[in-house]
Amino acid sequence: MRKPFVAGNWKMNKTVDQACKLVEEMLPALQKIDTVETVICPPFTSLMPVSKLLAGSGIGLGAQDMHWEASGAFTGAISPSMVKECCNYVILGHSERRAYFGETDEIVNRKLKAALQNDLVPIVCVGERLEENEAGITNEVISRQLRGCLQDIPAGQAEKIVIAYEPVWAIGTGRAASPAGAQAVVLGMISPTLISLFNEKVAQAVRVLYGGSVTAGNASEFFSQDGIDGALVGGASLKTAEFLQIIQAAHR
Repeated sequence: MRKPFVAGNWKMNKTVDQACKLVEEMLPALQKIDTVETVICPPFTSLMPVSKLLAGSGIGLGAQDMHWEASGAFTGAISPSMVKECCNYVILGHSERRAYFGETDEIVNRKLKAALQNDLVPIVCVGERLEENEAGITNEVISRQLRGCLQDIPAGQAEKIVIAYEPVWAIGTGRAASPAGAQAVVLGMISPTLISLFNEKVAQAVRVLYGGSVTAGNASEFFSQDGIDGALVGGASLKTAEFLQIIQAAHR
């Protein structure tokens, strides 16, 4: 059985002081649920202080992005080794990185290889835009993204990857995909693509999350779908009570 996985992507929210206060507020209740792999992904500025608060807690810490190079003249970028100093996880290829910063599947692939080389657990995001969904080419888009992002990844390393299916039209809009619709993409395209790229064993091992307007109100419906192992949570992860309810739903 794959262990349920819930990650909170805080995006560009919370100062260091605010981030630490939120973690201190959440932590006692989070630690009581050890059946779910829980990860918090605050902004870069808060990673080190939050890592100290989470030390020994069993709660994971992730970065929201990173560069693929080990070091160099990349102003404003953060290297894998810098992320590794305090994190075990990293989000790669989020649709906001693709839309606002021009990231391509090739760039995500470079970052993915660097993450695996540095023993980081990558949370790789894929998802179609609204016009692609309405045009009926969701499966084509997801297949292309997965094949581009996972190119030349050895099967032995692929089992460590977490895939987050995040339909772009559902992110931050309050308009989540239907649980059945999300499951159809996971079982109808993501799993078969993983099998064709690697093998059945890898496809069975890789955890697949849903992301896109996940709330305490709809989380249980998503988690009840075969093939959906958890969630990449945005805005709701900034609200202690709601985030805890989502994790409790994953536990159940």
